[in-house]
Amino acid sequence: MEGFNTYTNEGTLDPYFLKLINRARSVTNSSYSPYSNYRVGAALLLENGQILTGSNQENASYPAGLCAERVALFYAASSYPDQVIKAVAVVARSARETEFKPVSPCGICRQVVLEYEMKQGVPIQLIFQTQDKQWIITKNSRVLLPFCFDRDNL
Repeated sequence: MEGFNTYTNEGTLDPYFLKLINRARSVTNSSYSPYSNYRVGAALLLENGQILTGSNQENASYPAGLCAERVALFYAASSYPDQVIKAVAVVARSARETEFKPVSPCGICRQVVLEYEMKQGVPIQLIFQTQDKQWIITKNSRVLLPFCFDRDNL
């Protein structure tokens, strides 16, 4: 598939990507997900090598919650506004299980990643697991939104 590299196992992943995945896995423990029981973790790599994390935060008024990816991205933008975001890893698991399940960013998160990519003028790679336990690494966020809505539409 154009725009993607697929790795069949974690042993072939770049060490930075594996570190991101492991940090995303770890942060699922801070997920506040009493309604869905679906814990999502995200870890992003800044240009300076720092890794920032976020977990999903639910609310009884569902629209008030935030996905893990947006928590991490907004944290990066507010705390490190001059740092380029290089990559974002996303993982998920049920609160009742330890095995991680396939997940990719939702449409809103894809749009938010695209906005940051356009703002910084540098691609952001996305890393997530497939149904058959392979890892996908995108070249940029635009490949996940082929008919995206961006500043050119305004």
